[in-house]
Amino acid sequence: MKILILKPSSLGDVIQALPVLRLLKLHFRDAEIFWWIDSALAPLIEGDPDLTGVVRFERKRWAQPPHWPEMFRILRWLRAQDFDLVIDLQSLLRSGAFAWLARGKFLIGLDDAREGAHGFYDVSVPRKTFHTHAVDWYLAVLPELGVPVHKNFQWLPERPQIAADVKRKWPEADSKFKTQNSKLILLQPGARWENKRWPVENFSQLVSLLAQKFPLTRFAILGSSEDKPLGEIISHAAPDHCLNLCGATSLPEMIEWIRLCDFMITNDTGPMHVAAALGKPLVALFGPTEPRRTGPYGQLENVLRIELPCSPCMKSFCTWKNPNECLNAISPATVFERVQKQFGLHS
Repeated sequence: MKILILKPSSLGDVIQALPVLRLLKLHFRDAEIFWWIDSALAPLIEGDPDLTGVVRFERKRWAQPPHWPEMFRILRWLRAQDFDLVIDLQSLLRSGAFAWLARGKFLIGLDDAREGAHGFYDVSVPRKTFHTHAVDWYLAVLPELGVPVHKNFQWLPERPQIAADVKRKWPEADSKFKTQNSKLILLQPGARWENKRWPVENFSQLVSLLAQKFPLTRFAILGSSEDKPLGEIISHAAPDHCLNLCGATSLPEMIEWIRLCDFMITNDTGPMHVAAALGKPLVALFGPTEPRRTGPYGQLENVLRIELPCSPCMKSFCTWKNPNECLNAISPATVFERVQKQFGLHS
C-alpha cells in the first residue's frame, strides 16, 4: 500500500499532524508513506522512521514560471507512484489541486470551506465544532479509513545523532550550564504574528524574578535569526543564567533542546507544539488566538490569557482601543506565580 500525506506548513501544523502518520503506520505496517512538505520544513521529518520518503514543495521557486518544469516533473513522479491513498491535511485550494493531480485511487481531505478544496476530494471531513482542536480534526480522517485512533504512539521519536550533536555543540545542554541540580527553562519570545508576542520586556522581568528567586535555574532562549535581538534583551536580565540560541539551531536541534528541558515558557508558536508533543510541562501565553483550536494539545489548562470582549479575534493585527492588551495585560508576576506553582520550584 502506498500513501501520500499533504501537509506542507506551518511548523506547528506539521507537528500537530504527525499523529496521523504514526497511527497510519501502526495500522498499515507494510505501507510506504510519503509526505509533501514545504522545503524549509523538510528537515523536521527527513529520516523519520515511519516515512518512506519526503516530497519537497518548493513554494517560492515554483511561484516563478522558469521553475514550473521542475514542478511538473514532481507531479509526473507522484502519478507514477500510483498511490492507493492520498490525504490532504492542508485543505487549501493549492493543496487540494495538487492532491487531485497526484491521481491517487482515493483522496480524502479536510473541509473548512476556506477555498473550496473539498471539491477535489472523494471524502471530506468537516471540523466537528469551531472549537475542535486541530489535532483532533486531523485525526478525524482516520476512522473514515478504518484506522483506530488511540494514544499508544511516540509523537516525536528520539534522534540520537542529533541529540549527540546538540551536546557536542553546546556543552551546556548536557550539563545544564554545569550547575548541579539546576532546572533548564526554555523561553520562546518570538511568534509569526507581532500581536502573538508577549512583550520582550516582560520576558526580561520574568527571567530576573526567576533567577533571583531560584538561582539554580538556567534559561535557553529559542527563536529564529530575526529573534536574536529579543534573545539578547532577555539575556541581559541574567547574563550568567541565559544562553541565547536564536538563529543558532536547526529545526531538529530545536526539537532536541526542547526534549532536554525541564519546562518551557512560550508564546503561541511552533515550538510550543513541539513541547506539547514531547509532553514537556509549559506555560503558554495566548492573546488573539483560540487555545481550544490550536493550543498546546493535552495542556490547555496551562494556557494564560486575558478575557476581553475582542479576544480571541483570530486576526494578525489588533484593532482594540488598547493595542495588544490581551497579551500585554499578562504581568510577569502572574507568569512567575504560575511557573512557581505549576512546576514546584523551590529556592
